[in-house]
Amino acid sequence: MRGLLTLSRVIDATTHFVGYHVRWLILAAVLVSAGNAVIRKAFDTSSNAWLELQALLFGAVFMLAAAYTLQKNAHVRIDVVSARLSKRARDIIDLICHVAMLAPISAILIYLSAPFFIESFVGGENSPNAGGLVVWPSKFLVLAGFVLLFAQMVSEAIKRMAVLLGAIGESEAQPIHGHVPEDTAVGGGHGQ
Repeated sequence: MRGLLTLSRVIDATTHFVGYHVRWLILAAVLVSAGNAVIRKAFDTSSNAWLELQALLFGAVFMLAAAYTLQKNAHVRIDVVSARLSKRARDIIDLICHVAMLAPISAILIYLSAPFFIESFVGGENSPNAGGLVVWPSKFLVLAGFVLLFAQMVSEAIKRMAVLLGAIGESEAQPIHGHVPEDTAVGGGHGQ
């Protein structure tokens, strides 16, 4: 279990680094959008490349931050049910859902998006829009996003198993959309 927890820490560190730093792409997308709007209004000109760059930056944030969102327990869940369950029951449900639902979906999307990206990259696919960008970076973001999400799912499954097996102590209560369940306010996390 110690080796798996080390793997979990490496995955968490990678996901945290990517998810934390990708936030700057939101500012870049806003600046591109604002710059494009000003140029369009002031000079009555525009470029499809600016519009596509804005979409690429937004897509990068969405795809690359999904794993970070999972790590921080900020994904959508059914609070009405889960908030009333014990920490152990939530850990069991999370483990089952990660392995039975998130793992296969992520694996299938990795499997489907890899050739999609490779074909675009090798073929030098360009946007069908006049003056548009190359397409492969967008397709790469789909692949990279699901690879990160799959890796984070592995980390979360390891941590849930370790808690359920008693290999690590209960982690500190994670807010569930701003609400920290009272029965889980236990200290002594496992160094994550």
